[in-house]
Amino acid sequence: MKLTGAQILIECLKEQGVDTVFGFPGGAVLNIYDALYKAKDDIRHILTSHEQGASHAADGYARATGKVGVCIATSGPGATNLVTGIATAYMDSVPMVAITGQVATSLLGKDSFQEVDITGITIPITKHNYIVKDVTKLADTLREAFYIAKEGRPGPVLVDICKDVTAALTEYERKSPKAIGDIPIGVSEDIIDKAAEAINNAKNPIILAGGGVTIAGANEELLKLAEKCRIPVTNTLMGLGSFPGTHELYTGLTGMHGTRTSNCAVSESDLFIAIGARFSDRVISNVKKFAPEAKIMHIDIDPAEIGKNIVVHYPMTGNIKKILKHIIAKVEKRKKSEWADKVLEWKKEFPLKYQNDGILRPHYILDRIYELTKGEAIITTEVGQNQIWAAQIYKYNNPRQFISSGGLGTMGYGLGACIGAQLARPDKKVINVAGDGSFRMNLTELATAVEYKVPVIIALLNNHVLGMVRQWQELFYDSRFSSTTIDRGTNFVALAEAFGAMGINVTKPEEVDDAVKKALESKDRPVVINFEIDRDDKVFPIVPPGAPIIELIEE
Repeated sequence: MKLTGAQILIECLKEQGVDTVFGFPGGAVLNIYDALYKAKDDIRHILTSHEQGASHAADGYARATGKVGVCIATSGPGATNLVTGIATAYMDSVPMVAITGQVATSLLGKDSFQEVDITGITIPITKHNYIVKDVTKLADTLREAFYIAKEGRPGPVLVDICKDVTAALTEYERKSPKAIGDIPIGVSEDIIDKAAEAINNAKNPIILAGGGVTIAGANEELLKLAEKCRIPVTNTLMGLGSFPGTHELYTGLTGMHGTRTSNCAVSESDLFIAIGARFSDRVISNVKKFAPEAKIMHIDIDPAEIGKNIVVHYPMTGNIKKILKHIIAKVEKRKKSEWADKVLEWKKEFPLKYQNDGILRPHYILDRIYELTKGEAIITTEVGQNQIWAAQIYKYNNPRQFISSGGLGTMGYGLGACIGAQLARPDKKVINVAGDGSFRMNLTELATAVEYKVPVIIALLNNHVLGMVRQWQELFYDSRFSSTTIDRGTNFVALAEAFGAMGINVTKPEEVDDAVKKALESKDRPVVINFEIDRDDKVFPIVPPGAPIIELIEE
């Protein structure tokens, strides 16, 4: 049958099992939005307040489910407003398809109204991108885009569609999505044998689990390996939830904001096993002094990550889940481990501590949120102190429970991601832990949450400053607080109510429980809890830039 390009787009979304898209209309996508209107019984469109909010919501939807998130924007500024969200997804390996409108093919290259070369702009931040100038190629291009977004190491793909293509007619034939092939193990039996031997011979092994563990669905295998060999496990920020946060072998984050236990264990290890992690600068800090006595074993799906930032002695590229299964079958079971016992003693000796002095502290707030949600909420974050407090204090026992911008560090990410995650997982309570600086950037998405009755909770840790930057200024710039005070008198409770959300103000520790319980009871209305915290509360531990991770500054 013959369909327009816009109708073919809708049919291709249906082929891929897409039930929700996030976007904002404009001239170049009018035909697409007309087709969406006619397909509203099959595909739910969420009209965000800004295209960046749409990209973050699609990202949050994808992270919460593992499915491909979809966002739509018009040409020119609509498309460029997606760029930050696309880059965020690219850095954190999130499957997303961004669909943008483009001027008609006859107007390309003529500086036409709202024309921008969005494919040229996004080459470095997408797995692949396309501009579609021929309606006969549209369907296969879209199918390929979804396949590329999902296969191997996931990531965002952009499809730019000229407006005349969305109006043109061509034959359409429905096809089933191309199956993602079973990723091969990728390594030989000999390499597996050597890896197992290295683990068996190691006296002080430690595992660093990154986001790739969850993407690979290898959480059970990670747990089995750690328990069989009594190996302590630490996480990257993106790896939170890949290993149970309440497990006795879990040591917390590693690196710049790692626990003393984790950083000591890494520094004294003789075998460092990185799984689905990319050795970012926030983890390794001083490369020459990172795990100085250890051989490095690196298991990852992306060969480009092996040896990129650190010398690797046991490289393994391939299917993480299969590699771990084969290693588990070959390693020896350890009933006792002096090393593990030593690390467990460090956990008791060096717990994360905070002041309990009658003042409202972020640590107390997050501890109470954890208890009142029974540790079952999905937590999204903005970026800054709020992000690290949420990572350190809330305990994540399940994959896809912690959603945050790790690689790009995108302020303004959390609210859109929170909305996307909540729409994806209506069975869960989703809470966005925010700082007032980040929250201001995209707070207009409150209108989106109100319109669609999305009962997200914004736990606003309001210290009236750009907290993390100010902390660096105090610690490393002799307290020259340049442009980090944002005490502008904004009444966030009144602001929330103006949008139609519920606003709650909290200034004392004894008010926290009632506020959180009230927010948790909301079923069809977002809630903003404004927690007034001290501007001098800091994130500890912290490793000074360039220092070995063992040189922690602690409160």
